[in-house]
Amino acid sequence: MKIYKFGGASVKDAEGVRNLTKIVSKEKNNGLIIVISAMGKMTNALESIENLYVKGMPGLEEKFVEIKEFHESIMRELFNSDAEVFEKIAQVFQEIKNLTDKKPSMNRDFEYDKIVHFGEVLSSIIVFHYLKENGVTLQWVDAREVIRTDSTYREARIEWDTTASIAQEVFTDRQAIYITQGFIGSTLSNIPTTLGREGSDYSAAILAYVLKAESTTIWKDVPGILNADPRWCPDTIKISEISYREAIELAYYGAQVIHPKTMKPLQNKNIPLYVRPFSNPEEAGTIIHEVKDEISFPPIYIRKDNQVLISIQPKDFSFIAEDNLSEIFARLAKYRIKVNLMQNSAISFSIVADNDESRIFYFIGEMRNDFRVLYNQHLELYTIRHYNEEAINKIITGKEILLQQKSRRTARFLLR
Repeated sequence: MKIYKFGGASVKDAEGVRNLTKIVSKEKNNGLIIVISAMGKMTNALESIENLYVKGMPGLEEKFVEIKEFHESIMRELFNSDAEVFEKIAQVFQEIKNLTDKKPSMNRDFEYDKIVHFGEVLSSIIVFHYLKENGVTLQWVDAREVIRTDSTYREARIEWDTTASIAQEVFTDRQAIYITQGFIGSTLSNIPTTLGREGSDYSAAILAYVLKAESTTIWKDVPGILNADPRWCPDTIKISEISYREAIELAYYGAQVIHPKTMKPLQNKNIPLYVRPFSNPEEAGTIIHEVKDEISFPPIYIRKDNQVLISIQPKDFSFIAEDNLSEIFARLAKYRIKVNLMQNSAISFSIVADNDESRIFYFIGEMRNDFRVLYNQHLELYTIRHYNEEAINKIITGKEILLQQKSRRTARFLLR
């Protein structure tokens, strides 16, 4: 059985759904699980719904109508007006409305998962009905009933044994086509959870692992893994082959083409991962697999925007010692702040993190009870794998360097 994952860009409009249908139609009787992301930027839009709902701000109804119209406009291009899919989608939107009519709880992450996970549900229903109308025999599977997790909302951890047992009971026909949702799961008490932003790749890897799939393919709006993001670097190079180890390094540093948690399940079972362009499905793209020989790479650039630099010092200017670091990391864990880079001196410990203002604000506030804390916002963190001096100069010229680190293969720069 193969796993095909289609991201939001590949189902952002009616043409994308038609193109997906052409790709999937070639896999009849081959055994396939289709993992679908929310359409276009719908996760962002549903995050806006959640934010307005939790804060009790005006504009919720207008945003709700905007999201509903977006999906309906795609359906009007794909289906006759009396198609069953319109009623199915209306039922989902009524469910969302019923949830947002109730008073929110104090658990922000719980409320996030309760609302934002519906993006994948909506897209999978639309794609399922379009495939069905176009002669593809398939089954719709609710990922919330298969992918079982703990209750770490917004970044749930997989209950592997339970998930494996359920998946093996659900995906029984190895010649059938199934469609399900990425990014989402549920607790053992059937409370919806999400796996972290861009988590649909991870969903595909989870299913590949528990079902011992032949391969996993992620269909993207790029020709494969590139040595830089083409949105800010026009002269990119496609990398045709890459090892699991190198892919894990790139994902860790923030390469957006691969979700950080995706590689481990695949590497554990030696399942190859293909990254292929959905606009040119005949192209080979990039293969990630076990590589015995050393591969030569060009410099690979990874940029993370909206970073915050936080410098922490003892108030009495004593040394930063192990007990200080233990306290700092405990509070980072408490607020679930991901550290992208860290550096210490005799009396200061600095971290670079994504500027999730709600988490960062509370972290800094609590740290200031015991430490002197300084911070800078709106920074860029660049990582260059397989760097050379020309590659470094390309990044740092004309910018202020706040932090830098170099190892044998990786150079990192925090810039303003």
